[in-house]
Amino acid sequence: MRKGNSFRGGRTNSDVQRALSHIIMYEVKDPRIDPVRTTITKLEVTKDLKYCKVYISVLDKEEKKTDCIKGLESAKGFIRKSLADSLNLRNTPELIFTLDNSIEYGVEMSKKIDEILGNDKLDEEDEGLNDNGL
Repeated sequence: MRKGNSFRGGRTNSDVQRALSHIIMYEVKDPRIDPVRTTITKLEVTKDLKYCKVYISVLDKEEKKTDCIKGLESAKGFIRKSLADSLNLRNTPELIFTLDNSIEYGVEMSKKIDEILGNDKLDEEDEGLNDNGL
């Protein structure tokens, strides 16, 4: 038997994230929020279901990122009401939106790794050409 409600907490997090993603993608009509470039990377709901910290990644320029967070903040009441309608929870958590740059950081690191590997291949090809007497 499990101690505490760790399983319930994980299930609650995933249910809230799924519902919140749907609301942001299809229901929020704020022009500052681009649903295609906005992603929920992580979500943490407190055990008492009072607060929910939502980590948002926006693949765009810095000014668009801040505009997106401002748009989400201004639509917070609508999003919370929609969340209450779609989920049957004892309390509907208060949403706290936080900007997360982890996806962009990963893409940047991947580009750097590809660049380094590409340079290594060029060096190997140059050495191979020199060995063949060309």
